[in-house]
Amino acid sequence: MVNRMHKRLLIPGPTEVSAEMLREQTRPLIGHRAQEFTDLYVGIIKKLHDFFQLSENYQVTVTTSSGTLWFDIVGRSIVKEDALACTNGAFSERFGKAVQGCGKNVDLLEVEWGKAVKPEMIADKLGSGEYDTLTICHNETSTGVRNPIYKIGKMMKKDFPNVMLTIDSISGMVGDKLLPSEIGCDVIFASTQKCFALPPGLAIGIVSDQALNRAREVQNRGLYTNLVHLFDYYEKKHQTPFTPNIALLYALDKRLDLLLEETADGVYKRHLAMAEYTRNWAQKHLALFPEPGYESVTVTCVKNTSGKGVKELNEELAKRHYMISNGYGKLREQTFRIGHMGEWTLDGIKEVLRHIEDIWGFEK
Repeated sequence: MVNRMHKRLLIPGPTEVSAEMLREQTRPLIGHRAQEFTDLYVGIIKKLHDFFQLSENYQVTVTTSSGTLWFDIVGRSIVKEDALACTNGAFSERFGKAVQGCGKNVDLLEVEWGKAVKPEMIADKLGSGEYDTLTICHNETSTGVRNPIYKIGKMMKKDFPNVMLTIDSISGMVGDKLLPSEIGCDVIFASTQKCFALPPGLAIGIVSDQALNRAREVQNRGLYTNLVHLFDYYEKKHQTPFTPNIALLYALDKRLDLLLEETADGVYKRHLAMAEYTRNWAQKHLALFPEPGYESVTVTCVKNTSGKGVKELNEELAKRHYMISNGYGKLREQTFRIGHMGEWTLDGIKEVLRHIEDIWGFEK
């Protein structure tokens, strides 16, 4: 039955969740120390390994948390003393502040909002030799910028192999094609309410053996943020050390089946088609905010050159059962953001863009 009050979400997360995924969460619960849970969780871990084509020196885990927990995991379990935080938007800034809040020394590599962090910028800062960890946001949803993490990873593996490369890909993972083994990152993480097209509540973390070795050297790792305990417990029990969200894991298990069926290439191409169509539409009627060549594959940040109010636009879209996002923080009303991630398809994106054309009187 359709909920006629529901607004279909085209914000940078949470995204739409299908009835099928919601139904998965209504299955009877099982004990999280029972064999049934072990079978479920081991299956999920294997599917994640397969989807991300992980090499033998990577491990993956699922935490019952928002993706933000992984800011603290990096701060408590990866950073020894000194981190360099690449900031070019609100969420990359948050990553750096979280590490600082864990008692570590953090310097910022500050890049103008809307611009990308380039490998040469990082190399220039890391050349001092004082940092043991780098933090960066792959897909900065406040600006719609996609940082070139493959190029950054290649540079760091060659020139700074002992500096941990830690990546927030909360809004990029799955929608954009991410192969950690090829990137050469040490920690990369995401959460389920974005491109996984599930409700909030789980986070996926992919960790290199080098990062786990680093974690064993770091003191005061905490409890929920103790990366060593997380993976050691799985090695011994094939379960999670703390109570998991079993209902959401049912849904994640089903989602992974669908992702593997579509394939990583197929999922990426679908998201890229939506992104390219939205960018072309924005350039026809308005303008794009991100630096050319560094636009996100999962969310488009549009520069509002119309002289019209984004708040009022969203109010009108709500009457048509859609919701987009205003600009974030200091970019409010100057930009707006359209999320094209998860289960959305090109036809759905075309439909909402036609509604915006109609509301704002754009020529079609």
